[in-house]
Amino acid sequence: MAHFPRTHRAILAATALAASGILLAGCAAAAGSESADDASAEPVEIAGVEIAVDDDARALLPDDITQAGRVTAATDAPYAPFEMFVEEGSEELTGVDILLGQAIGGKLGIDVEFAQQGFDGIIPALQAGNYDLTISAMTSSVERMDVLTFVDYSASGTGILTRAGNPDDIETYLDLCGKDVAVQTATSQVDLVTGVWQAECEAEGLDPISLAEFPSDSDAQLAITAGKAVASLLTKPSAGYVAKTTNDGETFMVVEDPAAPNGYDATLNGIGVLKENEQFAEAIQAALQSLMDDGTYTAILAEFGVEGIGIETATINAAAEAAS
Repeated sequence: MAHFPRTHRAILAATALAASGILLAGCAAAAGSESADDASAEPVEIAGVEIAVDDDARALLPDDITQAGRVTAATDAPYAPFEMFVEEGSEELTGVDILLGQAIGGKLGIDVEFAQQGFDGIIPALQAGNYDLTISAMTSSVERMDVLTFVDYSASGTGILTRAGNPDDIETYLDLCGKDVAVQTATSQVDLVTGVWQAECEAEGLDPISLAEFPSDSDAQLAITAGKAVASLLTKPSAGYVAKTTNDGETFMVVEDPAAPNGYDATLNGIGVLKENEQFAEAIQAALQSLMDDGTYTAILAEFGVEGIGIETATINAAAEAAS
């Protein structure tokens, strides 16, 4: 995941969450009372901004999606502030990704319905045809581009979440060498530790990081409070949100390394569709750019205090261009 927030209530709600299912439908153009190919829908309001259909973006939609009037997006909640539960015990979602997905749907004149899916199962589920796209703070990695096309919508890096007061004196990632660290499985943070940080621990003559992988980010955080880990790794924006909102900021804190103000190994996050669905990706890109141009994109980020992850232009697979 390339890289941001989570609430204490969301952590509790995660224990009661069903494995999958529709959680929240975007409030874009409906495919019920009106014809699915009628783009004259009423504007919808997201983050205090009215969103009308962008005809140019809608014209790029594949015909089958235009006719259906809706798509299903896989997401893995809670991972605040990207996706989180509105309140304890509810399956209704909110967050940067949720509002952005709704807003993209508004621009395209379709409903974007969100369904819960474990992060490591998102790509296989897309390949199986269970979902049309994913919006789940997923890193736009070159490796994933073997299967997915990404519309890039934010950029951030890995943060270190530790106990409030920093009793373990963690100032940089090298201070994690020889210690127990928790992380959500199948994330870019796992790759960062195993592919880079372990070698740097060895180069410094330090013991390796003892990395424990958990099925959800909230489980990784519980490992800290249970004394099983000194820290957890997640996107820095998410770490900041967790630290701020859990127990009024009394439980966690984020390590601030001046050498990595936006987080370690900062990368792009992308909205993913199957590689062969390039036309759909282009429609999403156009809708997202329209949201950037009219200020809605910034308003959504500001709703969760994460303007720092914003990018100026909606790109497709920009990480591949940077790597070439």
